[in-house]
Amino acid sequence: MIRPKLSLRRPLAVLGAALIGLTGAVAVAAPASAHHTTITATADCDRLTGERVINWKVENSERDKAVTLKKVTPTPATPVTVPVEGADAVALEGYVIAKGGVVNAVQRVPGDTASAKLVVFGKWKKNGQEATNEGSINLAGDKSCTPAPKCIDASKAKYSHTFDGPKGTATVKLDGDLPLCGEGKQWFTLVSYFAPRPEFATPQYVYGTPDSDFVGGTQTEIELKVEIPDCHTQVDLIWGDVEQVIDPLVEGGKRYDNKKLGSPGAPGNRSSGPQGWYNGGDKSCTTPATTFASKCDGSVVVSLTNDGKISKYPVEFEVKGENGFSKKVSVAAGKADNSIVVPAADAGKIEVLVDGKVIDKGTYSWQRPEDCPLPVVTTEADCKNFALTVTNPEGGLPVKATFTYGDKTETRTVAPGGSEKVTFKAGKAETALVALPDLDLEMEAVYTPEQDCGGGGGGGDEPGLPVTGAAAGGIAAGAIALLIAGAVLFVIARRRRVTFTA
Repeated sequence: MIRPKLSLRRPLAVLGAALIGLTGAVAVAAPASAHHTTITATADCDRLTGERVINWKVENSERDKAVTLKKVTPTPATPVTVPVEGADAVALEGYVIAKGGVVNAVQRVPGDTASAKLVVFGKWKKNGQEATNEGSINLAGDKSCTPAPKCIDASKAKYSHTFDGPKGTATVKLDGDLPLCGEGKQWFTLVSYFAPRPEFATPQYVYGTPDSDFVGGTQTEIELKVEIPDCHTQVDLIWGDVEQVIDPLVEGGKRYDNKKLGSPGAPGNRSSGPQGWYNGGDKSCTTPATTFASKCDGSVVVSLTNDGKISKYPVEFEVKGENGFSKKVSVAAGKADNSIVVPAADAGKIEVLVDGKVIDKGTYSWQRPEDCPLPVVTTEADCKNFALTVTNPEGGLPVKATFTYGDKTETRTVAPGGSEKVTFKAGKAETALVALPDLDLEMEAVYTPEQDCGGGGGGGDEPGLPVTGAAAGGIAAGAIALLIAGAVLFVIARRRRVTFTA
């Protein structure tokens, strides 16, 4: 019997296949036979979960036979699955790879995994051939995969803000896309003050109601607004709720310091934006006002008040009059002072000043009150004399009186509570004129002696004729109306001459 000659071709082919398996792309183990799978891998980081996601690629090296993955052993021992479009993923173990085909499987491992390995045992149908192959991937060279945060702790959060002090508005916004964690909240407050000057000075008093709100939950941005006084003010945007508001701000007292947003230190520097404080305003936070009351004696009572919506500080008033009169009075907020009386000699022109400037409606000159009693003029007449008397009531001013009868004129000054009498020798003139220039009055008195002196006008060398007829009747009627116990009272008239009989 002839024995067939043995050939070295097949053993060499088997040895060549084994060598190829050992030099695969990613840690591919040598198969037990000529059949094998090639295993490679890549990895990503799932920031939502903090896991490494390994994408295993298993390739069937046989071009004419399908392989069934009978056993899959992953390290770490987490599931290895094959995504199926439109359906749930299936396990890699038991998966059939078509001849010359490839399958992509996914494995999730902890984020700090240093390396991973996949061992696959496969079987090919023809002749029951089988092989075990493995692949691995080194994860140590990559940075640790940690889950991306879903929220930010309130103690570490950063903010940005806007601020408009003159308008009393501000906004605060949480930086980034993450909300504060859990029930975390951060309060911010906007507050305005009365201030004594347009730059920082104390004391300061809170004006209106501070506006306070928080960032937290679904609220990542807030708007704040406060009313600004119509005077010197300070506006502050502070870190914290209304419990942090200082009222009042006084010399040597508490300050906001770095609680103001935009400050160089914490916590204010945890918000980026402009400085969160403002000082300004163009007028004082006071409401100075004055009223004047003239008295009959020529003096003026000056009433000073410091009351109104923006009155928060004392006002230093200065009252000036003619002839060097000057007096200063400080009036507290919400108070009044009626103690200043400008004497008659200085009341011709009065000014009320604050900070060296005359305030609104702060000028005045004495005006005679309507209820002041007027001087009284009385007459006495006989055939030889015609006497006129001016009596000035008490409590008034001295009155200048000018008496004119015929071509004679006498001038007197009548003191308050006093009288001045002028007697003229009776002549032909039938009237005398009494002028009170200080009161802008003129009064005319008719010479009518009670007895019949003879002659036409009285007072001549020869007896005059009696006054008769209609004119005499009118004079008599006037005398009866004006004379009461020898006194004549006159009606006030401005630049008007009043005629009476004596």
